[in-house]
Amino acid sequence: MSKYMMISLIVFVLIFFNIDNDELDGDIMTLGLSIPRSGIMHAVGDAVYSGASAYFLYANDDDLLGDVKIDLTVHDDKYEPELTVENTKRLIDKDVFAFFAFVGTPTVKKILPYIGNTEIPFVAPFTGASFLRSDNGIDIVNFRSSYKEEIDYTVEYLRNKRDVSRFAVFYQNDDYGEEGFVALLHSLNERGLKLSGEGTYKRNTLSIRHAFHEIKSSGPEAVFMIGAYTANALFIKTAKKDPVFKNTLFCSVSFGDADEMIKELEHNADNLLFSQVVPNYKDSSRPVVLEYKRLMQKYFPDQPLGFVSLEAFLAAKSVVQALKRIEGPITRKKFLKEIKRLPKNILDGVDIDYKNSQLHNKTYLFQYKDSKFIDVYDEY
Repeated sequence: MSKYMMISLIVFVLIFFNIDNDELDGDIMTLGLSIPRSGIMHAVGDAVYSGASAYFLYANDDDLLGDVKIDLTVHDDKYEPELTVENTKRLIDKDVFAFFAFVGTPTVKKILPYIGNTEIPFVAPFTGASFLRSDNGIDIVNFRSSYKEEIDYTVEYLRNKRDVSRFAVFYQNDDYGEEGFVALLHSLNERGLKLSGEGTYKRNTLSIRHAFHEIKSSGPEAVFMIGAYTANALFIKTAKKDPVFKNTLFCSVSFGDADEMIKELEHNADNLLFSQVVPNYKDSSRPVVLEYKRLMQKYFPDQPLGFVSLEAFLAAKSVVQALKRIEGPITRKKFLKEIKRLPKNILDGVDIDYKNSQLHNKTYLFQYKDSKFIDVYDEY
């Protein structure tokens, strides 16, 4: 064998060994985030960051991973897909250990071709998109249930408990809105129902006028809100001034951020329903919720509690618990293996069971009464 062939063989073996083992280099584990820290969706980005950081800071301070410390590299994308692509490329160049908790369906969909060419796992994106729950060849571990599951759960309640038959949808004119629109059509079709009305608006705007009039003309009993919290709230404020919507129910999916919608509506939440992918963040019967409240108070005392930050907190805890269970050197392959087989009760109050590419396979439905969120089924 020639000297050059021998060198080539050694290089190949070293490259293969590095990819196969993919060991953490040093004691700093970098997780990359691209989230809206400014712009119309900044409150969601702030909540995701604070919820996740609260648990990761606790893990670092209490040496839950021994000498290994978690570092979050955060870039602002303003909820604009092109900025998300730029941020993702920067994170790939940095060779982050994993992508964590990107916010939004259109933003996440835009980056899939880029992360698909890497060995970097993608954990807990803040979206319920169906394309993240299909076999797309990318190492994606969702924490939350899908939009389809949220919407189906709400339709089931409205049909069986409230006898609603006329449904409309207000949705964002992009991949996020399309996901919700298609999921609602499917859910209605399964029950022999048809959509009565629809209206769209442009992402990162408050241009709801045309959508409002289109939906008003259909006289709906329930309107699904597949939009950002500011647009959703403006639509509802406008509707509450119109007698056509006097008894209409407005149903928001989790991405709409129930807490921010309540603020925008100045707590005027009559006839609102909120589907969620985590339990009530004030449910003190769950030890993990008490832990969330304690650590948020310690690390982010000025950040209000909410469903979004709780979801990020639970996802972050799942990451740390998976890393703790790795024996020997930490690698991405071992991490993916462990996070997918976490014990059901590892989060102490919120059950997980990895299937359908997601860890927590449950949805919840709330209304807001007397300054608090309560489960709608508590009324029955």
